[in-house]
Amino acid sequence: MPRISGETLQQHREQLQRRVFEAFADLMAERSFDAITMAAIAERADVGRTAIYHHFPDKESVVVAFASHETEEYLHRLRDVLAGSEEPPERLRLYLRYHLAEGERFHMGLGPQLYGVLGPDSRQAIRQHVVAVEDVLRGILESGIEDGSFRIEDLDTTMSLIHACLNPRHLPAATIESFVLRGVGAAGPG
Repeated sequence: MPRISGETLQQHREQLQRRVFEAFADLMAERSFDAITMAAIAERADVGRTAIYHHFPDKESVVVAFASHETEEYLHRLRDVLAGSEEPPERLRLYLRYHLAEGERFHMGLGPQLYGVLGPDSRQAIRQHVVAVEDVLRGILESGIEDGSFRIEDLDTTMSLIHACLNPRHLPAATIESFVLRGVGAAGPG
């Protein structure tokens, strides 16, 4: 009989999933996705080599579940941050600051190099998580357009440009924030 951690089966599953996700994140920090095996994930998570397959049929399913979990956590914290303001320019500032502060942890190795080795179903599942984050920005920008805070001609292009501005982590956050706010016509103190 497999050992059950936690007081309930649900707690056991959550604890096991958390250990698998932590193991996966640690392994991704050490090596490429191709070099990670289910056996390595199971060993690092202290889960039996066959038991892990009861929860995840393969490492692509680990990636998709990991991305889903991370996105849910990210969005929950982001929404908490955004709850502090109703004004679109301030909400955009908060979005930018949060994204810049959390971006390294959130995007841990789940970029284009990983997408290239995933199957189309896994890529689509992960893309849905990216869209969930984009939807938050879309809502902020639409609110700013509606109340006149922002002057945006092409919403989709503007969203792409904003996210492109958030990629160069070596630039000062204040410079990125100021540039983006000027770009949408909302320059001013923040």
